[in-house]
Amino acid sequence: MNWLAWSLLSAFFAALTAILAKLGVASVDANLATAVRTSVVVMFTWALALATSQPESLRAFTGKTWLYLVLSGLATGLSWLCYFHALQVGEASRVAPIDKLSVVLVIVLATLFLGERLTWGKAIGAAMIAGGAIVIALD
Repeated sequence: MNWLAWSLLSAFFAALTAILAKLGVASVDANLATAVRTSVVVMFTWALALATSQPESLRAFTGKTWLYLVLSGLATGLSWLCYFHALQVGEASRVAPIDKLSVVLVIVLATLFLGERLTWGKAIGAAMIAGGAIVIALD
């Protein structure tokens, strides 16, 4: 599969995540709910990695790789904690679009820190995403 197919699957599962998380966090502590979700993700991804990876794959990890992946994991954890708190107090149909402002931020940060080219298409698309998220949030 190419990047587009994987991206569409990611969007589908992210949508399911929002609905299922909203139902699951309705009457429990959001931090505890996030811990349960994260534990499931950890077990699932380790099982998948161990089942599909070659034993020597871990040796390819450098100190820099570890650093970036650990920092990414911390950012993911903080994002999930904030997301679950937002879902607990807000409507899923309003929380999810605001969460997707991450797309706009990725475009900006990828331009600034990864040297990716900011094209008119990306700029217009980012503006449309931001505008749509704001319209939905204010509805």
